[in-house]
Amino acid sequence: MKGRAGKRKVKRVVFLVVAVPVLALLGYAWTDGGRQPMRDIVETVPVPEHAK
Repeated sequence: MKGRAGKRKVKRVVFLVVAVPVLALLGYAWTDGGRQPMRDIVETVPVPEHAK
């Protein structure tokens, strides 16, 4: 019985080690919402003639 309890505890710890950083990253991405640009846009984008 001790082996099963140990495996269950290891699975729980591994789950927490993976889940907590993922949830923190998702929370940060959710609150930021793309307001902070990754980098400045310095290239011009050609616009088709009919869109002008």
